Amino acid sequence: MTNKTKYIFVAGGVMSGVGKGVATASIGRILKEYGFSVTAVKIDPYINVDAGTMNPIEHGEVFVTEDGLECDQDIGNYERFLDQNILRTNYMTTGSVYQAVIQKERSLEYGGRCVEVVPDIPNEVISRIKNAARINRADFVLVEIGGTVGEYQNLLFLEAARMLKLSEPANVLFLLVSYLPIPQMVGEMKTKPTQYAVRTLNMAGIQPDMIIARSTLPLDSARKRKISVFCSVAEQNIISAPDVDSIYEIPVNFEKDKLGLRILNHFGLKAAKKNFNKWKNLAEKTKDKKLLPVKIGIAGKYFASGDFTFADSYISVIEAVKHAAWANNRRPVITWLNAEEYEKKPRALANLRELDGIIVPGGFGSRGIEGKIKVINFARMNNIPFLGLCYGLQLAIVEFARNACGLKGAHTTEIKPGAVYPVICTMSEQLANIASNNLGGTMRLGGFVCEIKNGTLAQKIYGSSIISERHRHRYEVNNKYIDELEKAGLVRSGINPDKNLVEIIELPKHKFFMATQFHPELKSRPLNPHPIFKSFIKAAVSK
Repeated sequence: MTNKTKYIFVAGGVMSGVGKGVATASIGRILKEYGFSVTAVKIDPYINVDAGTMNPIEHGEVFVTEDGLECDQDIGNYERFLDQNILRTNYMTTGSVYQAVIQKERSLEYGGRCVEVVPDIPNEVISRIKNAARINRADFVLVEIGGTVGEYQNLLFLEAARMLKLSEPANVLFLLVSYLPIPQMVGEMKTKPTQYAVRTLNMAGIQPDMIIARSTLPLDSARKRKISVFCSVAEQNIISAPDVDSIYEIPVNFEKDKLGLRILNHFGLKAAKKNFNKWKNLAEKTKDKKLLPVKIGIAGKYFASGDFTFADSYISVIEAVKHAAWANNRRPVITWLNAEEYEKKPRALANLRELDGIIVPGGFGSRGIEGKIKVINFARMNNIPFLGLCYGLQLAIVEFARNACGLKGAHTTEIKPGAVYPVICTMSEQLANIASNNLGGTMRLGGFVCEIKNGTLAQKIYGSSIISERHRHRYEVNNKYIDELEKAGLVRSGINPDKNLVEIIELPKHKFFMATQFHPELKSRPLNPHPIFKSFIKAAVSK
């Protein structure tokens, strides 16, 4: 719609975790509602080539794109807000950028000249941003720069932004997301940290055009005026961003300060349309306290971070539960179930009767595994709606093999290589990767086809016999034990036709007992909840 692609760089000031990702996604949603084609790029300042090897407790969930890239959880936010796929072209790390530049140097793509950090690294960054714009045919490319201004790690990305602004001044906008604390002992919102963040950004050669002011409370006129004077940003371009109960309120809040129109005015553009009704209705539903609750327990091990709960490890699962609950006109109430607790205190399992449904999500390793198996057994034996995801499917198979098939030594070879009954085993093509320790980016990743069996719950849920879902795993159900599992009542309702791999299992006589080898949560969107999660919640609220 625009003559030239417009680039909006989003940087963070003061501290991390203030919401750059959801701010970027929210701006994208607003511009999309105005009739523009939008895409979003995330730049992570890690030497890691991708996010696949990062600890989820430290970094949060590893999101997987349709084309199989392991990336930062913010890509998931972009997909959910924009309601469109974000592919590998839209994600980069320091490691991937340096790797690309070095590979080009090795193949003489620089013509034998001296390759330097500046300008060659920033030029590679710019090239990738423009490639994302071209592939997505985007009017707007939102570029989120990871970390906070002033950190050594992201200086080269800020340099790339500065250089692009220099070459295309009319097509670039800089936006700073900065936190304004309200110290309890002072009782006043302080602007000084934001002033320092802007000056630090100035030292990188960048002057922000807009500031999103994050705080616990809305920004008042006195604070806006002060930020404007000391940061050289027009008052109308300082956007108040107070804490909200749901991230889906953020685009609506931004529009109270007419953020979308201010961005369009900056570029001299006019909106083609404006219809926020669906999104506003969603935002209202997230706040509706009159909705009856649906209580869902998530049994995991990646949420304990010291004395705090780090829910970002399962953010896509959490959001998928919310989407499905709202679609069923229910208020989601999520309870964290520490899998290790049930290993130490089996009697605590009785408390699970208070839940409407139980989810065992993906994961790796042995910690908490027997606790998860006990949770699955309790859900199965007590007819509590159950949904297993990836590792959750594998552990459901282990539980069923042990307790319904009498295979007492059943296990996964990931945990017990010499298991008497290896009902879960390594995928054949993964053996060489494991033997050579080639573990980064080598799992079964991205979208794969699944055939749905006629007459099953899965077919009823999808309304189709062929689907595609996203994967991230090395281990699979061992087909040698399929006959025994099926004789005991388990149904393989979804199979990958290329490799005859189990993709979905279910128990027909149970209220709702389903598990998937793939990750349906990765494709759930607030305006288009995933059908499996919708069906799970529907079963959870039915009497």
